[in-house]
Amino acid sequence: MKKIPVSQPSLGPKELEYVSQAVRTGWVSYLGNYVTEFEEGFADFCGVKYGCSVSSGTAALHLALLALGIGPGDEVIVPALTFVATANVVTFTGARPVFVDVRAEDFNIDPEEIEKALTKNTRAIIAVHLYGNPCDMDRIMKIARSHNLMVIEDCAEAHGAEYQGRRVGSFGKAGCFSFFGNKIMTTGEGGMVVTNNAALRDKINTLKDHGSRGRRYHHPVIGYNYRLTNLQSALGVAQLKKIDLLLEERRKISDLYDSYLDGVEGITIPRQMDGCRRVCWLYSILIEKEFGLTRDQLADKLAVKGIDSRPFFVPMNKLTPYRTPERFPVAESLSRRGISLPTFDSLGKNSIKRICRIIKELSV
Repeated sequence: MKKIPVSQPSLGPKELEYVSQAVRTGWVSYLGNYVTEFEEGFADFCGVKYGCSVSSGTAALHLALLALGIGPGDEVIVPALTFVATANVVTFTGARPVFVDVRAEDFNIDPEEIEKALTKNTRAIIAVHLYGNPCDMDRIMKIARSHNLMVIEDCAEAHGAEYQGRRVGSFGKAGCFSFFGNKIMTTGEGGMVVTNNAALRDKINTLKDHGSRGRRYHHPVIGYNYRLTNLQSALGVAQLKKIDLLLEERRKISDLYDSYLDGVEGITIPRQMDGCRRVCWLYSILIEKEFGLTRDQLADKLAVKGIDSRPFFVPMNKLTPYRTPERFPVAESLSRRGISLPTFDSLGKNSIKRICRIIKELSV
């Protein structure tokens, strides 16, 4: 029985052609035409002026915070339910992540909880578009304007998602993306910061290249080796050329799951909020007590059938580096109940039908 993974990249002839071209030219490191083409093309996709390619989504967030001046003594609002990198990058800068609860309906940071957590030290908000669901950006940006705060968007799981007709990543000071192998589009490893601010772009480009600026071997600031290679960018350019197709295939997958799981007692299927266009990074559902199995029990039984799955992220307050007695009831509840099912463009209707049939058979 062939195992069905949670995710696998969509790679084809164009990716091979472009990577081979980079190899043939000898431009395999961080210099090369594909780097510029990828940065400009992805910025255009997001509806912003500038793209800064970097080595990972984590590097993108780290550099965005540094370039915006976040450092020791500052506090940054972070959702309690997210991948740990969102909190770690704040810690990297010497600032303190302040966790707030999320909303049950879209899994995203709750604007009301943001306002409760503000102090005189709050400098920024990281809005994570979790599992492809856009945050309530109108309310978040209103809070930011009222309190002179900066907004960084973590779009690692939401390439192409839209809020009020605008792509995520275009609202805050910076939008940060990941191109890890399980993302909607991939460069293997890699990331991007997108922005409309030329000065911010220049700072990020300096910081990602060992603090280099101007003439060769001139390093006026301490920087990092966070550059994306021409080889990886070649993959990115090829992926970007078919991004609309990748998004459409995932929409079809989401629609099929919705139709097959609709009405199954104990399963809450994803919901699209008004004014939003979510994208299907991973098809994620909630397992309620009426289902008859816990989320973990379901995952174990799916694994026996050769079907991989992923639990939702562990809330930040439950992780050792950030452990706190403070409770975040919505984040904790979603974390216990949430499971992501296989989602990739070559999955196929028959596989989705089989996955859903098995889930139905396992329900009480």
